[in-house]
Parts: sequence; C-alpha cells; structure tokens
Amino acid sequence: MDFKKNLEMKLEHLKNEYSLGEKRLIELDKETMNLKSTMLRISGAIHVIEEAFNTQKEEGSSKKSTSKNQKSTK
Repeated sequence: MDFKKNLEMKLEHLKNEYSLGEKRLIELDKETMNLKSTMLRISGAIHVIEEAFNTQKEEGSSKKSTSKNQKSTK
C-alpha cells in the first residue's frame, strides 16, 4: 500500500471517529439537560416538603404557647 492511500484511509477513519464524537457529545448534552431538569424538580419537591415541615413545627409551637398562656391565665 502506498503512502498516499494509507493517509487517505487514516483521514477517513479520523473523520468517522470525529463524527461519532460529535453525535455522542450531542447525546450527552441532551442527557445533561434532562438530568438538570430532573434535579430542579427534585429540588422543588424538597423545598415544598421542608416548608411543610417548618409550617407544621411552627403551628405546633404556637399551639403549645397558646395552651401554656391559657393555663397560666386561669
């Protein structure tokens, strides 16, 4: 095989590899966007649940305070 033919084959192989790399990079970008979207939804759910817990704690504390105040005024 002559030198020119060998270079042409290498060039074709490298172009194919490059093309595969570009396609994979696009796939990874899509996966990244999907994962970020999922994480954002999870983060929102965590925030909502934490707020619910905090509200519940505050309501429990205010009920205890109200109960203590009512007992001490009697």
